[in-house]
Parts: sequence; structure tokens; C-alpha cells
Amino acid sequence: MTDASYTVATMSHFVGRELGTSGWSVVSQERINQFADATADRQWIHVDVERARRDSPFGGCIAHGNLVLSMVSGLSLELRLLPEDAAMAFNYGLDRVRFMTPVKAGARVRCKVTLDAVTERGGGRQLVKTMNTIEIEGEAKPALTAELLTLVAPRP
Repeated sequence: MTDASYTVATMSHFVGRELGTSGWSVVSQERINQFADATADRQWIHVDVERARRDSPFGGCIAHGNLVLSMVSGLSLELRLLPEDAAMAFNYGLDRVRFMTPVKAGARVRCKVTLDAVTERGGGRQLVKTMNTIEIEGEAKPALTAELLTLVAPRP
């Protein structure tokens, strides 16, 4: 976000606006395997390439839904959504997540972010709700939508 009027105090004026779309990121089989190792979720549909080609309705491996969800933070960081006068931002939680389309190994995804709500939390802090949509290149439906909550604190 490059609008100079976008500050911690004025974030509520931007509710309903699309804040941007990240660049594309590849969800490689290697990335899927690393996620499987990190989470101990090694279901064959994610990590067994041969079996997934043979038995999966998707024709190959797909990413874990939680892997794709975890990409929201990194992809949205590209957009510089934090106002320049913010001291810090904390992940506050998720309100709603919907997994709509599986992400096939090798697909490219990006994140579109819309500012849904801003609530004053005292001391100049704002609780910010954004709608994050992970789009899959070449697919009509998104991979997921997720409402993220972030607590933003201004500089003292």
C-alpha cells in the first residue's frame, strides 16, 4: 500500500478497498514435502507422486490446505500492508477460512487482500480484519479465502 494517507489512525477509511495482489509463487513438490516433514502430515495425496498420479482425482499430488493457508502471511507481506507509522503488527487469529480448490504441485498462487474491518482497541491500536483470497493461476475458483485478524500498534 503506497497511499501516504494510509496510517494506523486512518486505516478505517480504507475499509472495503482492495489493498493489493501479491506476485505469483510456485507451490513446488519440494515445498509440499518440506511442509509434510515439518508437520508430520505425510498423506499419500501430498507426497507419493506415483500413487497420486495413479489414484488421485487430481492427477497428481496436491498441497496441504494448511500449507496454502500458511502462505497468506508471506504473500501479503509483499504488499506492504502495514502503515508507515506502525511500530508492529501481531497475528491475532483467523475468523473464517474456506478451502475451495486444491492446489496441485507445481501450480502458481497469489494473494489478493481486501480490508474488511478496523476496530479501535485502545492506545491507538487497531484490530484489522482482512479478507485474503489465494488465487490459482489458470483456475476459475480460488484455493481458499481467509479472514485474518491483525493487531496493529502505532509508534509511540
